[in-house]
Amino acid sequence: MALSHAAPTELGTEKIGKLLKMYAVPGIIAQTAASLYNMVDSIYIGHMPGVGSAAISGLAVTFPLMNLSVAMGTLVGVGAMTLLSVLLGQKNYDAVKRLMSNVFTLNIIIGVLFSIVTIVFLDPILRFFGASDVTLPYARDYMIIILGGNMITHLYHGFNGLIRTAGHPKTAMTLTLLTVLLNAILDPIFIFVLDLGIQGAAIATILCQTLAFIYTMKFFSDKSKIVHFSRPIFQIDWRIAKQSLAIGVGPFLMNAAACLVSMVINQQLGKYGGDMAIGAYGIANRFTMFFVMICMGFNQGLQPIAGYNYGARQYKRVKQIFILTAKWEVLVTAICCLLSLLIPQAAVGLFTNDPEMLKMGSSALRYLNMGFALVGFAMVAGNFFQCLGMVKISIFLSLTRQLLLLVPLIFVLPLIFGDTGVWLSFPISDTLSVAISAILIIRLFRKFDKLKDGGDADILGSTIK
Repeated sequence: MALSHAAPTELGTEKIGKLLKMYAVPGIIAQTAASLYNMVDSIYIGHMPGVGSAAISGLAVTFPLMNLSVAMGTLVGVGAMTLLSVLLGQKNYDAVKRLMSNVFTLNIIIGVLFSIVTIVFLDPILRFFGASDVTLPYARDYMIIILGGNMITHLYHGFNGLIRTAGHPKTAMTLTLLTVLLNAILDPIFIFVLDLGIQGAAIATILCQTLAFIYTMKFFSDKSKIVHFSRPIFQIDWRIAKQSLAIGVGPFLMNAAACLVSMVINQQLGKYGGDMAIGAYGIANRFTMFFVMICMGFNQGLQPIAGYNYGARQYKRVKQIFILTAKWEVLVTAICCLLSLLIPQAAVGLFTNDPEMLKMGSSALRYLNMGFALVGFAMVAGNFFQCLGMVKISIFLSLTRQLLLLVPLIFVLPLIFGDTGVWLSFPISDTLSVAISAILIIRLFRKFDKLKDGGDADILGSTIK
């Protein structure tokens, strides 16, 4: 059968600004919608009659486990997206078909194994992550359902990312928007009308993702598209899997580190401030993640452009896309910083009307984002190295900001400043991570300047062949 869709060759010829707009805007909308997806759950749960504050603190306890689940998904998904963009640049369509089967098979295996292990040990895990006698029932009720649909979650997010990378960003965006809209409709029905409480929010989430995954399967079953499923769908090409997983190690470690950081934060806040402090962090984190997800949308726009041009050895264009993306992401994180400092009560008020939680959440938000203005640069830098297959540097940046800097500070500063020390750890680690990212980017750009378009990229340390 002849292919009716060509590879997205405009990635190597169109103006960088136009490309970023074409690929990033749908990604931004999709990621913003995904953030609203989580925010809607938190807003409804935070306003549950009589248990709002306890329930939202219970939801915050699940963040480390949710981050760990995301980490397992990105191990497959992000590596596959990066490799797909490079393979399309190389016009290696046979490898693309094998890559699709890998994504399907690996996501099922990892998703099922993760669910089984965590469900068996769920209560001890949640206790370890900071749950108390008060918050454990809410955290358990939410996670038992989320984990039950974990395989579907991995498959949906993985293939939605491949739709975007394959040159259909608007389709990926539309699918995410529809999923979020449906979730916003179903949440109050399951939570309040059917009186399922926090379990209702989880049921709505999994149901929406299941419907979205069914559509992605239908999308990639169209053999007229250059990226599609081929028989057998359930198989693994270990050569491709090795490269894909190697690239995904960076984002995996970043999310695994986020799991560890969330756990440490919950434990330290529980020690110094109790359940209310954990809930305040949950609210501040939800607000901040809205802006982080916008930056991730820009990163999604960057990924296929940088990957394709790097595969085509057009290094000037690779450099240009980084600079333009970094400018936009810094603007986003700077806006988040200003809002957190100027109107924290208005932001926190979206999630709770409890006076004590409102006061504590506002203070947490100010501290959390005090040094957030330039973090956009660090975010795009880590993603940029990952896009080029420079796994070691991407891993280093992922670990530096969250693990090597933040965790030690979270343990040391509370000894001096109490629970305030936990919050102060964020702006300090953010500032240091931006400085380190800048040094590494400058070094990479100097290497780019020595290369001519079409030149050998081995000196850059890429692992993609």
